[in-house]
Amino acid sequence: MSTSTMDQQAGSERHGQEILMYTTTWCSDCRRAKKVFAARGVPYTEINIEEEPEAAEQVKRLNNGMQSVPTIVFADGSILVEPSNPVLEAKLASLAAR
Repeated sequence: MSTSTMDQQAGSERHGQEILMYTTTWCSDCRRAKKVFAARGVPYTEINIEEEPEAAEQVKRLNNGMQSVPTIVFADGSILVEPSNPVLEAKLASLAAR
């Protein structure tokens, strides 16, 4: 059973997770980004846009009509779309320094 995006977002706030990663099952960049998060021990909430139509629409809004994944939304309001490992690692390092 799938949890709604709203429930996932509320759950992420309860558990202190401030990062949302919109993904699909087939996306190699998503798998790569997940490995970066795992290696750094950074929690995030994954939202599969194939299972959540409202999440797919949100990704389109964030990306000028494109369903680009991963789309990663941070608590500070910044967004990374299909980031390289160095770009994602730099962002996570900057968050850890706060």
